[in-house]
Amino acid sequence: MKKYILHIFLLITTISFAQNPMVKAQIETSRIRIGEQFNLKISVNEIDDVILPKLALKGLEVVDSAKIDTLNNMLIQKYIITGFDSGAYYIPQQHVFVKNQAYLTDSLLVNVATVAIDTTKVKKYPIKTIKAEPYTFDDFKIYIYILIAALAIIGFWIYWFVIRKRKIEEDTPTFRVLPPFEEAVFKLNELDEKLLWQNNKVKEYYSELTEIVRGYIERELSVPALEKTTDEVVEMLKDFNEAETIRTSKETIKKLKELLQEADLVKFAKSKPLSLEIEEDRKDALDIISNLKPKPVRKNDELE
Repeated sequence: MKKYILHIFLLITTISFAQNPMVKAQIETSRIRIGEQFNLKISVNEIDDVILPKLALKGLEVVDSAKIDTLNNMLIQKYIITGFDSGAYYIPQQHVFVKNQAYLTDSLLVNVATVAIDTTKVKKYPIKTIKAEPYTFDDFKIYIYILIAALAIIGFWIYWFVIRKRKIEEDTPTFRVLPPFEEAVFKLNELDEKLLWQNNKVKEYYSELTEIVRGYIERELSVPALEKTTDEVVEMLKDFNEAETIRTSKETIKKLKELLQEADLVKFAKSKPLSLEIEEDRKDALDIISNLKPKPVRKNDELE
């Protein structure tokens, strides 16, 4: 009797276990049309230490997966699946680990069918011509860069060879070299306009005054008068006068000596002449350059 009771208990347990497997896979439909979606649900009769599979399907694609849900001590995972090629495809058995023990789901068959099209009801439209795409900056940028570079080169060429050259020519000073006498008179007039001695710049005034006179002698007689001392300049002119190579007088040479000596006193001995003396020295300077000329060379002298 006990033996029959044990067999009945084992049979009930086996039937109960077969009706409630640890893992189970279900699909809501086994037939879809191309592009349609359906749900795959994997259920596990446990919520602790469960590792669900990462689906790898052939011919079918996983669109999305829902958040894992628990219901009545059961863990549920849903996947959204679709197919884009007609045919029969298997969802293979999936490994689910529960408390480090592997369980397999059933494999499921899904048929993907094409969509029948009634061509008699399809409205036909004329074939349109190819529409050109609108132009963008990228279509022309290489030409724009080439144009900018060409304009830069042309602009540089025009500036360097035309504008710059013309500017240099315009900036080049054009002047006429004045004869020694005219230059000396011009510089004396410039010196008067500076009003140096009137502004207590007597030393500067005499320096410029004697430099004008020495410069005239150097240019007119072709001698280094600017580099010589007062005595050397006076002795040189006396020798020229005795040799009759210049046209001047002893009075002119005397005025020159007195003017140069007065300037030396002002520059080195800090002498301060009176206004009347300064004005007289200015007149003497004009008399000196007016009465000190080289003697013209006669043709007979040149032949000799």
